[in-house]
Amino acid sequence: MRVEDMRRKDVVNLYNGSYLGRISDIEVDTQTASITEIIIYGRLRWWGLLGREDDIIVQWSDIDVIGEDSILVKYRPPGYRSRRRGLFGNPTGFR
Repeated sequence: MRVEDMRRKDVVNLYNGSYLGRISDIEVDTQTASITEIIIYGRLRWWGLLGREDDIIVQWSDIDVIGEDSILVKYRPPGYRSRRRGLFGNPTGFR
């Protein structure tokens, strides 16, 4: 598959079903000639007058399925904390 073909696919988060966008750029390891992460540019704020949100960077290992029309990823934003509580009330999510 070519990179141009990947740019036309929608990227969807498996954790909450949200649409993240389309691939804008990729990071390639030149030593091994393999893709290490995909980059999705942040959404425009107020038609671009207020800039953009932060870019979404997804590690290649977090890609679950590359399908015909979409790419399914397991993406957790940096600093994400789960709302679930473990035994004795300790949070069990990411920090």
